[in-house]
Amino acid sequence: MAAIDDLASEFARLPGIGRKTALRLTYYLLKRPPDEIRRLVRALEAVAERIRACSQCGNLTESDPCAYCTNPRRDPGLLCVVEEASDIAAIERTGEYQGLYHVLGGRLSPLDGIGPAELNVASLTERLGNGSGVREVILATNPSVEGEATAVYLQKLIRPLGIRVTRLARGLPVGGDLEYADGVTIAQALAGRREM
Repeated sequence: MAAIDDLASEFARLPGIGRKTALRLTYYLLKRPPDEIRRLVRALEAVAERIRACSQCGNLTESDPCAYCTNPRRDPGLLCVVEEASDIAAIERTGEYQGLYHVLGGRLSPLDGIGPAELNVASLTERLGNGSGVREVILATNPSVEGEATAVYLQKLIRPLGIRVTRLARGLPVGGDLEYADGVTIAQALAGRREM
């Protein structure tokens, strides 16, 4: 049973997976045909071997630099800073943004021992150095306490470079009801209101 425990322990290391769910996944896989399990193993091995961080932006990619960094139709004067590579997909789904990206690899969280040195902050400031051509940095960190702290830190770091720093707007979701929105969200929506 050591193999079962080992696999369950590995699953439990994944975010959002507790011990019970890890065991459930392990027993589910044990009921599957061996070929199906081998396909999963091959897919995991392929990801481990072929996927790496882009040397320019930090996005996950098979080719270095990534497809965003090498796309001549993207605006090199716009740089959107995100916490994780997975955030890029959410922005791309809108079809509204045509600039480049920079992935921090997390957010500031002093309680967890994550400071600027643990993030891709140094590569960001290097990227924004003299002659970069970047005219605006959009801070697209999450609207959490840590995300806000990261945005404020980056804004103080970037603004002296003479580059415009903006933040994603926050407010009420489409299809939401005012009566169910929290006070902070309504306050941010009021502060970020615009002319119609």
